[in-house]
Amino acid sequence: MTRLGVSRLERAYWLGWSRVPGVGSTLLLRLHRQFGSLAAAWDANAIALEQIDGVGKVTAAAIVVGRSHLKPIELLAEHERTNPHFWTPADADYPQLLLEIPDPPPLLYYRGQVEVRENRGEVAAIALVGTRTPSEYGRKWTRRISKALALAGFTVVSGLAEGVDTEAHQACLDAGGRTIAVLGTGVNKLYPLSNRRLAQMIDQEGLIVSEHPWGTLPDRSNFPRRNRIIAGLSRATLVLEAPAKSGALITARLAMDYNRDVYALPGSLDNECSRGCLELINNGAQLILDEAHLLDMLSSMPRLDAASTPDSLALLPSTSSSPIPSIVLPTHLEAVFAAIPQEAIALDHLVQQTGLDTGTLLGALLELELMGLISNLPGMRYQRA
Repeated sequence: MTRLGVSRLERAYWLGWSRVPGVGSTLLLRLHRQFGSLAAAWDANAIALEQIDGVGKVTAAAIVVGRSHLKPIELLAEHERTNPHFWTPADADYPQLLLEIPDPPPLLYYRGQVEVRENRGEVAAIALVGTRTPSEYGRKWTRRISKALALAGFTVVSGLAEGVDTEAHQACLDAGGRTIAVLGTGVNKLYPLSNRRLAQMIDQEGLIVSEHPWGTLPDRSNFPRRNRIIAGLSRATLVLEAPAKSGALITARLAMDYNRDVYALPGSLDNECSRGCLELINNGAQLILDEAHLLDMLSSMPRLDAASTPDSLALLPSTSSSPIPSIVLPTHLEAVFAAIPQEAIALDHLVQQTGLDTGTLLGALLELELMGLISNLPGMRYQRA
């Protein structure tokens, strides 16, 4: 459902800009802030584009060339025929909490049952994440906590992966609750295939969302980025069981970066899959003692007043330059972040400075980008955000 007039025009330009090579979600917000609308930004020349933080002459020229063959209005009409169910930040039904993060997806595709009050943030969503290979202890507590959240009226958000995600979705549905699955594929392409039946149940009782269009197949690079959507949709993130290096920990760090609550389930020191949770607790995450204790803590979250912000675009976060807050980075990210200057630096120079192999370095760069600390520019160049 889209609003008429200006909002529909903006919808076309959110789609159009998303097709311009080298323009990511963070730069889209900067364009919106600089020009007041993406429709106005479309007509900006290279000199005007260079005034945006992180856009130099080369990038501005590439943007002008990249958009020259695109016609947003026609593109929208065609895209709505092939992908009828998607939101942009110009749409009234775009999830309000996603507008608070620094890089909301310009297009969010969906399948299933839309709950407008949920999109407005009036019904609180809680993310449950963790390892794909949980212990029986992890499975048991995931089921117990998901059931308790469902019975208390919370929406359970997870990623439809094997392990903790599967247990969280299934237990929520079994309790008669509502769950949202965030995919790293198109909403019609499931991964893993073993969760096909579960996805069908979510389609009937909950919602499936993705920033990737219909038909997008599994790709390793897509799954880490979908973690920001899981954290962004949720008032709080719960890590049930996760090793020291886990996508669930990226989700938790993103949630912290978004000023959302993070909770972790304690586990045995003898269980490698508890290591990540213990580290989160050591770094300030809330400790989960049992269902009653968790629900009591969640009940203290302030209610959101969606009525006070009827215009979704007004909620878009500012991307203007500001000092980077003091944060504690994991050891494997400290040296990489220290090597990245305010001005763009090429990947090969970072390899030389850090002494890391390319694969390890790219993994660290992706984590820093997802945390909102660096920007990935065209030509494999990086700079501090």
